[in-house]
Amino acid sequence: MFGLDFTSPIFWSAFGSIVLANIVLSGDNAVVIAMAARTLRPDQQKKAIVWGSAAAIVMRIVLTVLAIRLLTLPFLKIVGALLLVYIGVDLLNGDEDGGDDDGKQINGMFAAVRTILIADLVMSLDNVLAVAAAAKGDVPLLVLGLLVSIPLIVFGATLLTKVMERFPIIITIGAALLGFLAGEMLLTDPAVTAQFGVVHEHIVSIAGVIGAILVVALGTWMKKRREAAHA
Repeated sequence: MFGLDFTSPIFWSAFGSIVLANIVLSGDNAVVIAMAARTLRPDQQKKAIVWGSAAAIVMRIVLTVLAIRLLTLPFLKIVGALLLVYIGVDLLNGDEDGGDDDGKQINGMFAAVRTILIADLVMSLDNVLAVAAAAKGDVPLLVLGLLVSIPLIVFGATLLTKVMERFPIIITIGAALLGFLAGEMLLTDPAVTAQFGVVHEHIVSIAGVIGAILVVALGTWMKKRREAAHA
């Protein structure tokens, strides 16, 4: 336990490790936040990003405390993988034109925050282990480190929303990332490893590629089908 001793080099070393680990491991989360908020008005985008990021960090604090026990539960990663596939397809198929009505925008913002929370919950299952290791069981230090990370994640997600407006291909890449993570999670679930043993990392990577292709193909097909129906 380090305690909140702001004069201790050990405290600052552990604090820096928590912040750095959270930022590095939250790159994929920032992509999801940006994708979920991209169809909202600029003012709604900021609210969705800030509230979604803050709520996700609070949830991550709870997850980190429970991380080791959670990751040993069978079928949890399988369910998470299916959720990631659904979120990836849904984001790629996202309605671009639901924008002028205020009621739709409010509902859209809550939907974006909900998507951010679900995706962050699923993708943080592995990430929180690294953050928990950096904190070495010191909960106050963990909470402080994660809270400081919020503005940095918000900045990254805000920047990504602007980039996505200019380069829509990033949306497809983001959806593929979710599919890749889903494929990897599926084969590393305790229920799978208990049945077949530890799956070789090359096979896990191949499953990730298949997941990425599946999400992009399914999301693109559904988007074209929706556009054809509107036309």
